[in-house]
Amino acid sequence: MNPMASCPPDARLSAPTPVRRPVFRNLGTFPVPLPSEPVLVVEDEPRTRRYLCLALQKSGFKVLEAGHGAEAMELFHRQVPRVVLLDIGLPDMSGFDLCRAMRQQREDLAILMATGRAEDADKVTGLELGADEYLVKPFGPEVLVASIKAVLRRCTHAPSPSGELAYGPLRLDPLTLKAFKDDRELDLTPKEFALLALFLRHPGQVLTRERLHQEIWGEHHYCCPKTLDVFICKLREKLEADPAHPVHLRTERGVGFVYQ
Repeated sequence: MNPMASCPPDARLSAPTPVRRPVFRNLGTFPVPLPSEPVLVVEDEPRTRRYLCLALQKSGFKVLEAGHGAEAMELFHRQVPRVVLLDIGLPDMSGFDLCRAMRQQREDLAILMATGRAEDADKVTGLELGADEYLVKPFGPEVLVASIKAVLRRCTHAPSPSGELAYGPLRLDPLTLKAFKDDRELDLTPKEFALLALFLRHPGQVLTRERLHQEIWGEHHYCCPKTLDVFICKLREKLEADPAHPVHLRTERGVGFVYQ
């Protein structure tokens, strides 16, 4: 992986060859320290890994680090991290494969992919394989820490003991298929209910079109690409104050949709 584009202020060695995508624009002022959460940083370039670990440690996180996929899997099983910050281009295996393997073993794991690849295809692949967030370098330490906090909030969101799903003013009862907004019952079709329930199970997380089609209509069911857009529009009409300018059910261009 590419090294950082800038050296620490006290560096005495000659500057490295410039690169296109440093991880941080500057280290600046770190956010307020957080309660320690184990974060596994998987990055093969030592200098980049050092800066990532420094940013997290300054923000109160306990940090584990690995330079390749095999080492990351060993730490994953031995140390049981809560969060994984994962680069795509590892020397011994693809970060996508590592993401898939970790997600298959831990549904509660928070996975963030941090990479210099900004293409929509890579972002879609990462999200479909189980990543919760996709960060494109360069990004500041505040963005990194805020993203981890947001993912942790989403991963710890759980249904109530009664089985109801609740998020903000919305409340859904999967047993009766009834939905409420501010205690006002919503008139939803079964498919609209299923779609909204899926969003409430993953609040703030971008759900790809492929995942939405598969979970709502089934893997082998052919569905016109515009069908999903029609259901999204219907939900916005019932949820948003101004459906033409949605605040909660938003489009992630080129990827899918997110409810926040």
